[in-house]
Amino acid sequence: MNTLYTFASSNLHISLSAEPIFHIGSFAITNAMLLGFLGTIVTLVIFFYVGSKLKKGSTNRFVGLVQWAFEGMLKSVDDVITDRKLARTIAPTAITIFFFVLINYWLGILPGIGSITWNGLPLFRSLTADLNFTFAIAIITMVGVQIYAIKHHGVFGNAGRYFKNPLKDPIGAFEGVLEFIGEFSRGVSLSLRLFGNAFAGEVLLLIVGILTSYFATVTLPIFMAFELFIGFIQAYVFFILTLIFTSLAQESHAGDPSSDHSPAASAKKATQLE
Repeated sequence: MNTLYTFASSNLHISLSAEPIFHIGSFAITNAMLLGFLGTIVTLVIFFYVGSKLKKGSTNRFVGLVQWAFEGMLKSVDDVITDRKLARTIAPTAITIFFFVLINYWLGILPGIGSITWNGLPLFRSLTADLNFTFAIAIITMVGVQIYAIKHHGVFGNAGRYFKNPLKDPIGAFEGVLEFIGEFSRGVSLSLRLFGNAFAGEVLLLIVGILTSYFATVTLPIFMAFELFIGFIQAYVFFILTLIFTSLAQESHAGDPSSDHSPAASAKKATQLE
């Protein structure tokens, strides 16, 4: 195992990358994928259960809690996205991302996740602590933002946000380059923020459990409750940044000299809100 990515002792095993548990042909199934598969099933079961209950007109405390969270997310969508039609279009994707990230983050905090081993490796690892997943969901988000921007501005209008004639508008051309670079930096920041917090949380729980030894049954629940809160914050930040990036892309006024919303100003606003 690459020592650059793994630190191990008799009681402590920390790996920056997800580790393969078994192979299907040449395709490696990692411990993050196993827990991610469970997280996907849990997410679908919750959605179908709540949906079927609401369709039948019956409810309980759990259904009410999910419905309350959904309505809160929907209100946030309406607050951030000024275009009502666009808000209703992006709401299902953004809210699904929130619940999927939240459930997978919380699954990684469950007792036993890091201690159950297979051939000396942790059998499960939080999907949000796998950089492959966080990069993938960030790429999906940023591609979705571009699709919504193209629908609003058109193909050439959206391209005009980034590419301008430097001879006619040198400042606008420079702003367009900055906006183009900014799109990549937003995707990278989305993925690294989620990965960094999830990975640090797993390492923190592991170290606290080892250092406190017999007192771990007292100390770990405190840190686990803290990590549940951090998981909610990270899922909400990912959700709200998805809305902000979509709103900024939709509000850009490419080629409109009378507009106060230049691509550079939008990038600055996005950075401040992050």
